[in-house]
Amino acid sequence: MLSRVANSIYWTNRYLERAENNARFMDVNFNLTLDLPQYVSEQWEPLVVANGNIELFKSLHSHGTRENVIHFMGFEKENPSSIYCCLSKARENARIIRENITKEIWEQINELYFLVQRGERKQKSILNDPRRFFDEVRKRCQLLNGIAQATVARTDAWHFGRIGQYLERGDNTSRILDVKYHIILPSVTSIGSPIDLIHWAALLKSVSAYTTYRRLYGQIVPANIAEYLILNEKFPRSILHCLIQAENSLHQISGGNHHGFRNDAEKKIGSVRSHLEYTEINDIFNTGLHEYLDDIQAKIISVSKAIFNVYFCRKI
Repeated sequence: MLSRVANSIYWTNRYLERAENNARFMDVNFNLTLDLPQYVSEQWEPLVVANGNIELFKSLHSHGTRENVIHFMGFEKENPSSIYCCLSKARENARIIRENITKEIWEQINELYFLVQRGERKQKSILNDPRRFFDEVRKRCQLLNGIAQATVARTDAWHFGRIGQYLERGDNTSRILDVKYHIILPSVTSIGSPIDLIHWAALLKSVSAYTTYRRLYGQIVPANIAEYLILNEKFPRSILHCLIQAENSLHQISGGNHHGFRNDAEKKIGSVRSHLEYTEINDIFNTGLHEYLDDIQAKIISVSKAIFNVYFCRKI
């Protein structure tokens, strides 16, 4: 497989996963504002902070209002991580490798792209109640995942797509958890209050984890939520699960196994995965949840760079 083809498959899946996560972010945060008491102000800017684009946002918008944040994360053409830009780049990457993806996947990516393009033209009406639009984006991304599961052969191309998807998903789960940190930072006195619990429940809903978490733990307890989203091996959006799946695909491509590594990418991801496997939630809170998540994000970026150097700088 040519490195440029592998690179396009990898990034197509990263962009699609990023678009879905942005849609989840805003859909759940909008619903959260409806559940909060009237005396509690809406908080939208933490979404941009956790997304890593606060400087760009402030250069384009003077206030972190609901309308500005939704436009920035949904439709802003100057924001490379907006849903509009992510789907535009996913479609362009898919077009470049058209012969390497199935007809069904190409058609669904096209439909998703044109949905958001129409939304960009009608965003004034969407801003009043964006729930339906972002829910539709999320569902179509999930449909695309299902189509890929049913139509793509399990070759190297499949595994490069999975690596991109799971690295992006693990990174986004860490950022979703970090949103909670940025929300409670200005008002630590609200920790443990009913409003705080509403925020934690919304966080679980943003990664479709609310029902499975309640079955496993019962009550809303911050330490248990962090443990579930970081260290649970079986929940498909936990950071550990995502790293395990990405590592499995790296071994499938190289022909290696879990008893060692064949390149720097496998070495780095194996190190992060084993660190998580031997970590307890108390260790994370002793370090500081925000600091720990920042470190995980940096390590995922390091893994991504290693994958680029190993596979995308040469023919494979």
